[in-house]
Amino acid sequence: MKQHEFTLVLTTDPDDKQADRMYGTFDDGTIATVAGVPQIHFHRHAESLEEAIRSAIGDVRSLGFDVARVEIEPNAVVQAS
Repeated sequence: MKQHEFTLVLTTDPDDKQADRMYGTFDDGTIATVAGVPQIHFHRHAESLEEAIRSAIGDVRSLGFDVARVEIEPNAVVQAS
């Protein structure tokens, strides 16, 4: 398995209690709010980038949050190939 790096941008900012629940669900993401935009930066192991993103979105949605978009650095896509 490869490690894939990407960011999920959330539609709402989790409070401290919700963030604790998130960290209880996954240990490969870092929650942050950058310029007022709530996001989780992941380093997820999976066979493919698509599989990594789908599983991370599933984890976030299982906690009641929606994902506005996925952001991937261009270098991360090249390295994952």
